[in-house]
Amino acid sequence: MPFMANVTPRTFVDALGKKLFLAKPPSRVVSMAPSLTEILYALDLDETVVAVTPFCDYPPEARRKTQLGGTHPSAEQIFSLKPDLVLVPQDFIQPDLLHSLDRLKIPVFVLRASQLEDVLGQIQTLARMFNRVKAGDELVGMIRRRVQLVKARTQSLVRPRVLYVLNADPLQTAGPGSFIHQLIEAAGGTNIAGETATPYPRLAMEEVVARDPEIIVFPVGDSEGIPVEDQRQWRRWSNLSAVTHNRFVAVPSVLLDRPGPRLVEGLELLARAIHPEAYVDASGDKAP
Repeated sequence: MPFMANVTPRTFVDALGKKLFLAKPPSRVVSMAPSLTEILYALDLDETVVAVTPFCDYPPEARRKTQLGGTHPSAEQIFSLKPDLVLVPQDFIQPDLLHSLDRLKIPVFVLRASQLEDVLGQIQTLARMFNRVKAGDELVGMIRRRVQLVKARTQSLVRPRVLYVLNADPLQTAGPGSFIHQLIEAAGGTNIAGETATPYPRLAMEEVVARDPEIIVFPVGDSEGIPVEDQRQWRRWSNLSAVTHNRFVAVPSVLLDRPGPRLVEGLELLARAIHPEAYVDASGDKAP
């Protein structure tokens, strides 16, 4: 990834183009996104994590870490933790907080994940930062293999039209330039928002009716996702193929909306929902 390329073995460039030199691997890290927390734990770096957001719920042990103050943590709270690195997702940047952390001379590294390759790049970048290159390569290799297995099962099948309901009101979905769009395509579906101009477009119902999705996917979860009542509202649109054939799919939002290592699990669930026939063996039993 160009914006994460190493300038020297211990110099890294973040999503904002800022250079960060690390004389040694960080030992006290603040993670400001669930996806970044999951990457750190997947690389066996949990002992370096000193604080996380209230939304960092995986793995369960992450809940035991110091939690930052809601969605708007203070620079003073972060400073009191004495971190030698703060990891921040670009999508949730708070300019005032970044300015304050810079003023306090707290190292910050901003990461951005729009595409699946960006997620894999983040894993390898963090692995290099913490001298966990082998673990990072193994994790990325495992994810790539599982993605290819899904594609091998679904690539020759008829591709049903899929609508991913990222938000119900207003209706927002995932389009080109988003990793969710890539997952729909890899799972053997055709994203009805595949020709929109933005990664996360809003759609009018007239557009949805015209494109007639055959499958509607709802991300679900305890604290995020589409509530059951909002899912039921879609049954009013009886002229949609997905409603006629009762093809509503619920997938844990933490597996599809978070750009972390568990995206591949979300992909596998999505592929099974879109193409259940690809996961049935010769005897009629469900394939593992």
